[in-house]
Amino acid sequence: MRRWAGALRAARSGPGPAPAPGGFRERFDFGGRDVASWFPGHMAKGLRQMRASLRRADCLIEVHDARIPLSGRNPMLQEVLGIRPHILVLNKMDLADPRRQPTILEHLKQQGCSHVVFTDCQHDGNVKKIVPLVAKLVGNSPRYHRAESTEYSILVIGVPNVGKSSLINSLRRLHLKKGKATAVGGEPGITKAVLTRIQVCEKPLMYLVDTPGVLPPKLGDVETGMKLALCGAIRDHLVGEDIMADYLLYVLNKQQQFGYVQRYGLAEACDDIEPVLRRVALAQGRTQKVKVLTGTGNVNVTTLNYPAAAYEFLRDFRVGRLGRVTLD
Repeated sequence: MRRWAGALRAARSGPGPAPAPGGFRERFDFGGRDVASWFPGHMAKGLRQMRASLRRADCLIEVHDARIPLSGRNPMLQEVLGIRPHILVLNKMDLADPRRQPTILEHLKQQGCSHVVFTDCQHDGNVKKIVPLVAKLVGNSPRYHRAESTEYSILVIGVPNVGKSSLINSLRRLHLKKGKATAVGGEPGITKAVLTRIQVCEKPLMYLVDTPGVLPPKLGDVETGMKLALCGAIRDHLVGEDIMADYLLYVLNKQQQFGYVQRYGLAEACDDIEPVLRRVALAQGRTQKVKVLTGTGNVNVTTLNYPAAAYEFLRDFRVGRLGRVTLD
């Protein structure tokens, strides 16, 4: 609790930028922090296996989070994208701001991404566009040593927790009327190794290979790391739920996304994370009992649980309860 009190005070003190005339910060002060990269052994192994699997791939499907369409795409993965036909799937479109799509598509086009599909794998939204697009791209590209093969082999790549496994399962539901072939989860790192081929379509005969999410070993930008963490690509404790919650509040206010005001019963929008987390704790019943030593002995006191409140605040963003937000 003391760590949290200190962290919350630190977020509000120091030589950081003053609030804008409207009462909100114009930029976020990271306080000289660096964001720890999450690059465990299975990521390095997975990257080696992916490079080995490229020889057998007819097409690459890169899956990324639609809330961070321009941030955090692994440059090590992009090195190999020019080798094969490439489709960028921006998943979780139901959580992103749809008004930003035209601008995002223009930015991506300038970066060389001409085949972009927005998807929502929870409801199979737009997923049906992927198989015909893959067939078209592969049909118009040289297949070299795979020219005699009548089946398509597709490698699915991306950073952690963007929905690669969910996409494969969604394709199987649509085209094979079958259920899950690969485990999914809301924590980064569910897929630990490159899996065997998974059939997702009969006509054309198409197999996808799921791969573990791979982050670059070093994130060159603290804010990029923060965005990745908010979307669940980096484990919360490596960054710190306190600064993540404060950064999320900063972004919501900057974009005038004030859904949190009504959800937590605040009187008005607020640029201070401490009263926001206080209201979250009260609204969600996040309290804890602590022992306080007094002159007459130990006394149990009920206090607000700020770490649990920060977790709830982050979770509400991740599932869309605070509105549809694009961080880029």
